[in-house]
Order: sequence, then structure tokens, then C-alpha cells
Amino acid sequence: MQAPKAAGKSRAGQADQAARAGRERLAYLPYLVPGVLLFTAVIGVPFLMNLYTSFTEWEGIGAPRWIGLGNYAELAEDGEFWASFRNNVLVVVGMAIVPTAVGLVLAAVLTDLIDRHFGPRAASALRACIYLPQVLPIVIAGIVWSWLLNPESGAVNALLDAVGLGSLAHDWLGDPATALWTVMAVMVWVQIGFPLVVFMSGLQRVDPSLYEAAEIDGASWARRFRHITLPQIRPEIFVVLLWTTIAALKAFAHIFVLTKGGPGGATNVPSYYSYVNFFERTDVGYGSAISTVLTLIILALTVVFLRVQSRDLGEER
Repeated sequence: MQAPKAAGKSRAGQADQAARAGRERLAYLPYLVPGVLLFTAVIGVPFLMNLYTSFTEWEGIGAPRWIGLGNYAELAEDGEFWASFRNNVLVVVGMAIVPTAVGLVLAAVLTDLIDRHFGPRAASALRACIYLPQVLPIVIAGIVWSWLLNPESGAVNALLDAVGLGSLAHDWLGDPATALWTVMAVMVWVQIGFPLVVFMSGLQRVDPSLYEAAEIDGASWARRFRHITLPQIRPEIFVVLLWTTIAALKAFAHIFVLTKGGPGGATNVPSYYSYVNFFERTDVGYGSAISTVLTLIILALTVVFLRVQSRDLGEER
């Protein structure tokens, strides 16, 4: 009789623990209400309104006219949209891939070399200098770069002329062949501070003895970077790539301030193209369709990134 009684007590204890855990979870629900309400008001409702508008023909005034998938059918055949999407792929390189790679190398240099040989103050000062463009408002940074790149009075062409390279002076933002590459260079300058700070923060949790042991064994800086730094901060690399890729797909202010999508659409991207249809062409339904497609692409990329990250971390465990 003792065994059934013991089993019954065990089951009762488990049920008690489950009930207690359920009550604890319910106790947290009131704290989620403000966040849920804010998310619904700021993101959920506007997205649903935008989704509805994308199925209509509307000029922003009067009553929208339902046209179903008409805007999406037009979008599928819109060469200007696909050209802007191709430009956006290069923007991802300028705002995500290059800053992540350069930021990772700089973070390793500041942590593994500068900090160890010149002290943490020197590393912190250099980090602050590199991060400074992130603090500047994009509009101000864009205006300053417009002055610097001015073909007639800009400092860039003046500097080239001063060092005897005047033949390289160019209308950097006015030539379709160089406009997008110039915008990408500005984006790298603006964006590089974010990956640097995240990676330096991640490197703080790496045991310094790993670097010391590798250095004693004769490993070069490049080998320490490859075999210690990269594996240790993989979670931060996933986060930075996801965050910067989303920022690149939504890039608008850089384009608006520097080129307004020109010259001849050479720097047009979907977010700016959506703005043009919304406010300049007053084709609100078509602009909504563009922004909806862009939102779905961002959501899909986010899901892919998170799945790859969870699988990578699961294999590591």
C-alpha cells in the first residue's frame, strides 16, 4: 500500500508545482499589457491599415476604391521597382556586410592589441571616435557629406587637387556610375560604429587567458582572431547582421538627403520609391503595396536569421 500512496503524493506534488508555476506566469501578464497596447497602436494597427490600403486605388483624399491585387500585379511588372530592389541589395552590402566585417576586425584589434599594449583608455577613445557618426543625426551627416562631395567647392575634390590628383576630381553624387557607390561609402562611415560597440562588448566575456595561451604557443594575431574571436562572439555576429540588414532594407534618410533617388534612379531604393508614390505621385495604394512587400521581406529574413541562429547555438551546446 505504501507504493501507491507514494505515487499519489508524487503526482499531487507535481500538480501543485504546475499550478504554482501557472499562477506565477499569470502574475506577469499585467506587466505585458502596456507593451502589447503600445505595439498594437504603433505597429499593429498602422500595418493593417497599410495592408488594406495596398488593395485599393487611393489618392489620399476621398474614398479608396477596392481593386484587389491590382497594385501587386502592377508591382510585379514595374521595372523601376525591381531596379530599386537591386540597388537595395548593394545598400545591404554598404550598411550590413561591410560594416559588420570591418567592425569585427576593428573590435578585435582594439581589444586584443590596443587595450593590451596601450591600455583601456586608448581603446575607449578610439571606440568613441569610430562610434561618433552613429550619434550624429543622419540628416546633419548627409548635409555635411553633400558639402564635402560638392563637385565645385567640395573638400574631397579640393583635397585630390591639392595632392596632385586633380584628374580624379568627380561629381560623386551626380554621376549615375558613382552615385550609389558614394552613398554606400557614406553608409559604411555612419554604420560602422554600431557593430564595433556590440563586438567589443561581446569580447569582454571572452577569457583573456585564451589569447595569452595562444600567444605563448606562437599563434599569430590572425590565427587568434580566426580560432578564438570568431567562435566566441557568433551570437553577436548574428544580432549585428540581422539588425543592420533590416536597417539597410529600410534605408531612407541617407537617400533622401544625399541624392533623392537620383541621378536617373541610380540610387533609388524601395523605401524611397514607396515615399515617392505616397507623397509625390499621390498614389497611396501603390505606395502601400511597395511598403507591404518590403515589410514581408524583412519579416521573412528575420525568421531565417533567427532559425539559423537557434540551430547554430543548439549545435554548439
